[in-house]
Amino acid sequence: MEKRPNWESPIQFVLACVSYAVGLGNVWRFPYLCQMHGGGGFLIPYLIMLLLEGVPLFYLELAIGQKMSRGSIGAWTAISPYLGGVGLASVVTSLYLCLYYNIINAWSFWYLFHSFQSVLPWAECPINSNRTGPIEECERATPTQYFFFRETLNISPSIEENGGIHTGQAMCLLLAWMITYLFIVRGVKSTGKVVYFTATFPYVVLFIYLIRGITLQGAFNGIKYMFIPKMEQLANPNTWINAATQIFFSLGLGFGSLIAFASYNHYNNNFERQAIIVSMINSGTSIFASIVTFAIYGFKATVNYENCLERVRLLLLNTFNIAEDSITNDNVFTWIEKLNTTYPVQFAEIENQLEACDLESELNTAVEGAGLAFIVYSEAIKNMPLPQLWSVLYFFMLLLLGMGSMLGNVTAIITPLRDFKVVAIIILVSINSCCFTTTSGNYWFTIFNDYAATFSLLFVVLIEVITVSYIYGIRRFEKDIEDMLGHRPNWYWKIMWTITSPLLLIFLFVTYIVNYIRGGTPTYQAWDKELGKTVVKEYPIFGQIFIGLLLVSSVSCVPLTALYVYCQKRKRGNHLKRQRTVSTVST
Repeated sequence: MEKRPNWESPIQFVLACVSYAVGLGNVWRFPYLCQMHGGGGFLIPYLIMLLLEGVPLFYLELAIGQKMSRGSIGAWTAISPYLGGVGLASVVTSLYLCLYYNIINAWSFWYLFHSFQSVLPWAECPINSNRTGPIEECERATPTQYFFFRETLNISPSIEENGGIHTGQAMCLLLAWMITYLFIVRGVKSTGKVVYFTATFPYVVLFIYLIRGITLQGAFNGIKYMFIPKMEQLANPNTWINAATQIFFSLGLGFGSLIAFASYNHYNNNFERQAIIVSMINSGTSIFASIVTFAIYGFKATVNYENCLERVRLLLLNTFNIAEDSITNDNVFTWIEKLNTTYPVQFAEIENQLEACDLESELNTAVEGAGLAFIVYSEAIKNMPLPQLWSVLYFFMLLLLGMGSMLGNVTAIITPLRDFKVVAIIILVSINSCCFTTTSGNYWFTIFNDYAATFSLLFVVLIEVITVSYIYGIRRFEKDIEDMLGHRPNWYWKIMWTITSPLLLIFLFVTYIVNYIRGGTPTYQAWDKELGKTVVKEYPIFGQIFIGLLLVSSVSCVPLTALYVYCQKRKRGNHLKRQRTVSTVST
């Protein structure tokens, strides 16, 4: 039997876990949740859920992987043949994630390549074919929105209208898959070298952005908004649900990646300490990235607010006979009250043209995902001095975060499949991901992003913790840990595994189902080029059926595998019974 390779040092394993766990969600999902749930107030439930759910489940998966020295399918099959479907469900979920996750890296490549221009292409609207002015679609939207939806995605009006493949995006996607292959071609040996860079360099960029961010005009408006808590949000159940869900997905639980990484550890490696370290680094990164993001938010909001004030100032100067230097951005509101009182008739004529300029409302505008990473950040970058430099740094950082997570996702697939001598499926994944480069590809990306992992991961990890605590047995699991570490886990870990985490996961699982049912027909954001903005549309019947298949396909692996094993055992039992009967008759 071929000897299983190991990490060269514990630091390689820690960096691999950090590179995998610290990903795009830390940069674009956590700040959004902070903004939506009252800034600093969200940190309270987030840190509580880290202790009740995140660290214990992270510890559990590392322990399983290190003890069994196998990928997710082999590890759960070793515990019980009936549970092989748990590992298979993890592999299917990771397969779905790999299918669409690399398109984000393709977008990062696209923006990175376009950053090496004298004028950033999303800084201003392109000229129309008649050379008479800007393209109308861009004028209705903003240059950053136009570049993302038209130049990057060439998006169709709905998921039902499909066009050809975007050649530039297809080439960027091919490049992303080629680099992913080079990172994993020699297994843990090549991955162990790569993570030194993918795990550390994003922190260098974040630190540079922090220094630059806090020196921007209005940055402290954003940082103050983040750290002043709105305590009333603690009474909102959704705040706690989102905190628990964010911890769950941020650490990458249930995908099988952690089990796969830990399977390459030496048997007596101290994974307990590493679980705590990686969990804390991951959460610390989320908070650190949020400070950077809110500094950018503050800058963007302040620029938009001051531009709004300037437009109002010019409107007042053009309407009323006032000296130009008498109205400034600082006294606009005073002049509005004064002019409304002094010239009510004349003021009433322009009242509908007056914009409501409000810094707080600018800061309250919550954006997540691609909207934050590729539109909001791009909007802020174009207003910075030397925008090309900041653009290259930012999108290179996004690329490394995405590639680091892809290493974990691909490892989660390859490790168990290599254990079972089946690896060709990874090639099919890279080929099928081309569908996301079509004109309707972004809508399919949204379906996968919203539905491919959430439900199945909650189910998988719930089965994992129940299996370890009540089927494999907590006492047996304690002895395994003692055998590896030289001591048993303390009371905190045992209470979390046997009581707190299962109850919390059941609550999240039921809540997800209830919210899905009560939500009615699933909807998505479609780009309307006539309006220059996104509009809400319902998924067509084929889209709803596909969502249902995504939700069921990975979860069904658990009962179907158990049923298959049961049938095989019964078949073998009947075969042995017939053999004994024939033997008795012969005798």
